[in-house]
Amino acid sequence: MRLNDFSRPLTHPRRIAKQAFTALEHFLHVEAASGIILLIAAAIALIWANSPFAGSYHELLESPLTLGAGGFLFSKSVHFWINDGLMTVFFLVVGMEIRREIHAGSLSDFRQAALPLGAAMGGVAVPALVYLAVNHGTDAAHGWAVPTATDIAFAVGVLALLGRSIPGNVRIFLLTLAIVDDIIAVLIIAVFYSAGLDPSGLALAAAGIVAVVIMQRLDINRATAYTLPGAVIWMGLFISGVHPTLAGVVLGLMTPVVSSRGHERVLVELSEATRHVSEVDVQSAQEFDQLEKPMHTLRVAQRDLLPPVVRVQWALHPWVAYGIMPLFALANAGVPLSGVDFASHQTVWIMLGVALALIVGKPVGVFLTSWLLVRTGLCRLPTGMSWRGVSLVALLAGIGFTMSIFIATLAFSGQGAMDSAKLGVLLGSFVAGCTGLGWGLYASRQRSS
Repeated sequence: MRLNDFSRPLTHPRRIAKQAFTALEHFLHVEAASGIILLIAAAIALIWANSPFAGSYHELLESPLTLGAGGFLFSKSVHFWINDGLMTVFFLVVGMEIRREIHAGSLSDFRQAALPLGAAMGGVAVPALVYLAVNHGTDAAHGWAVPTATDIAFAVGVLALLGRSIPGNVRIFLLTLAIVDDIIAVLIIAVFYSAGLDPSGLALAAAGIVAVVIMQRLDINRATAYTLPGAVIWMGLFISGVHPTLAGVVLGLMTPVVSSRGHERVLVELSEATRHVSEVDVQSAQEFDQLEKPMHTLRVAQRDLLPPVVRVQWALHPWVAYGIMPLFALANAGVPLSGVDFASHQTVWIMLGVALALIVGKPVGVFLTSWLLVRTGLCRLPTGMSWRGVSLVALLAGIGFTMSIFIATLAFSGQGAMDSAKLGVLLGSFVAGCTGLGWGLYASRQRSS
């Protein structure tokens, strides 16, 4: 029997495997995918927390997890490490996205950013006012910021489901608005949801920031080298009373947006290394050794071709979108309905306030502010974008899943109030998503007819 006979049966499985990996790669690049996974994780959490196995759900989240080395050990629950640990990476990606947009994106040109910037501010103020109108004069008023943020993954995911019929400027408008929303949400967390500040913690965080600056001056480009000073900043903020996840934002905003070496120089090195590799006729071990230096040059040049902020963001984004955010949803969307006292006025008003703020307040705030800015001549609509597009963005802005639930965990200390706010977020985001999808389909048909 010939050797080829053994290899033939492998061709079909290989083809299947190749097709599977190609499909997986395509799936990871579809923007709607992360929103779908987030929705599935939230559904699993809600079902699990209200099933006969609800005890295992809460036991898992409250299980202690100890990290550290030598004599330094830091023990906290799994829930803490997800909300305060892994979400730091989420905020790191948010910080880098903000840094990129300010440097050379939609926030770099004030004329281009003015309308979504104003719309975002209106989309924060009006939902807060709606919530306060419902919960005025009660302890629940402290949760006014819960319905102020937009979830980028869900909102862009719904927009992606509408297909190419939606103009590209609508997507850019939504992304810009959501990024500004994130900036405002970060500021709100830092100012309104941080405990009394401990100066020693702030000093430790400042030392970590100084260490990052020094390392950048020394041209240290490996992202892993910044893990230790990042941990110092995180611990400093934790001790100070500022929410430690903001360490991610600090590091993200400090990430260089320009490569340390010139673009042209890197391209020259790539060209020379490629030429050396092509000239080597590999026939012996000695000739293999000749490839070592040019291959190393290719790896370094490939790394330096992209600025650190782009390189690190690309590396972390899949982990955040398909790992950290679903874990966060799994850990926080599991609201036991049996434990929510619907007979309590506070429970009902918190849930109603959050839901109304997302469903009504957010769209009204975004659309009305945009209309006023255009009407007064301070701004103008982007080319190719109609008021139908603005209304679609306004409706989708009411999807406030991830950041809204995160703020709810900071705003309420009581489990009942926190669960009520989470239910309001889930209800409001679901209705806003369905409304936005329905309006988008209607507008697409009107556009094509």
